Amino acid sequence: MPTSPRFSPRRLLALATDGLAARAYLGVVGLGVLAPVVAPDSPYAMAPTLLTAPLSFLPILLPFGAVAAGSGPAQVAAAVVGGGWLLLCALVNAAAVGALLRRPDRRPNRRPAEQLPVQAPSARPRRALLAAAVDNWPARVYVAVVAAALGTFLYAVLLSPDPGFAGIWPILAAAPLSFLAVAVSSPAEYALPWLGTLLFTAGITLAGLVNAVLIGRLTRRIGGPATRG
Repeated sequence: MPTSPRFSPRRLLALATDGLAARAYLGVVGLGVLAPVVAPDSPYAMAPTLLTAPLSFLPILLPFGAVAAGSGPAQVAAAVVGGGWLLLCALVNAAAVGALLRRPDRRPNRRPAEQLPVQAPSARPRRALLAAAVDNWPARVYVAVVAAALGTFLYAVLLSPDPGFAGIWPILAAAPLSFLAVAVSSPAEYALPWLGTLLFTAGITLAGLVNAVLIGRLTRRIGGPATRG
């Protein structure tokens, strides 16, 4: 019977710092932090938030605007909390990269060789990778959030007389790869709106799937066995 995963900060930190790819990602984020200092009024000032997406966009939904707009201690507290949040987001993303690239733990199987089931080696790794997007609760919740955001967008575009800025929610939910979906679908939007909507929907779906797999793999690594429904 599968057990519930237990969060381990030590595993999270190890995954975020042990692998070369994870350390490279943290180095890129460190360089991105300099962008707001060097060019505070340029689009590059968004680099730290984009590099640590999608978790870095979560404070947008929280009522911190009045605190950040204050003066003195309120602004200092907002800056400290914001910096700490970006650091946590960077560590989580780095751990997700480490969890994706690290090989699964090998555990000795004491069953006799003749009793081991024969499995197709070609399809199993692919299925196991995609299964990480749905076989644990953090990934399932994330998939539900992306689906709700994408459903809101499609309703606004196809059924509402004024779609407004409904596309911003799936972009934020599936960031950072969702910005590639915007770049690919925008040219088609001007020529064939239905094609732009189709490309945007497909791009958001793929971006959300990638994030869900990363969340699932990270959950397995830092929490132990996956929870199957």
